[in-house]
Amino acid sequence: MKPAQVVALTLLSVVAIGAQVLRLGKCPQPPVQANFDANRYIGKWYEIHKLPTSFQKGQCATANYTLLSPGVIEVLNTDDNGTVNAIVGSAKVKNPAEPSKLEVSFNNSPPGPYWVLSTDYDGHSLVYGCTDYGLFRVELSWILSRKPTLSKETLEKLQGILTGCSAAPPGFP
Repeated sequence: MKPAQVVALTLLSVVAIGAQVLRLGKCPQPPVQANFDANRYIGKWYEIHKLPTSFQKGQCATANYTLLSPGVIEVLNTDDNGTVNAIVGSAKVKNPAEPSKLEVSFNNSPPGPYWVLSTDYDGHSLVYGCTDYGLFRVELSWILSRKPTLSKETLEKLQGILTGCSAAPPGFP
């Protein structure tokens, strides 16, 4: 077996165990929310839909964001999978010229991209993250709402944004 095949199979195994979304090719660079305002983004958000992740196994998840300092947001993710699980992390703006591109980390894990592609601050948010691994990429995405539900029209609009920038894998709702 060629070394590239061994690496690819190993990566596929690791991602499959972690229930991540693995796709061939480099990460797309979708446009992000213009003039992102972290002060308006803080507060509680309900998870409406997500791509599978290794670190969020439950449903009915919420995210609570608190501004700690300019460019730094505390993240408290809670999910209910029979018992309530919570994890605290932080999101930091990597480049002040692009405030909607954050890096989030939990429990000393390496930071991962958290890009706000779209938000109206009061109703919905579309978040995307992608990391390149050689010939492959691992993608994460969340559709969030300030309420436990989201209108079909808004959900379709957000799905269209992901599809339009090649960031929506097959089966994203």
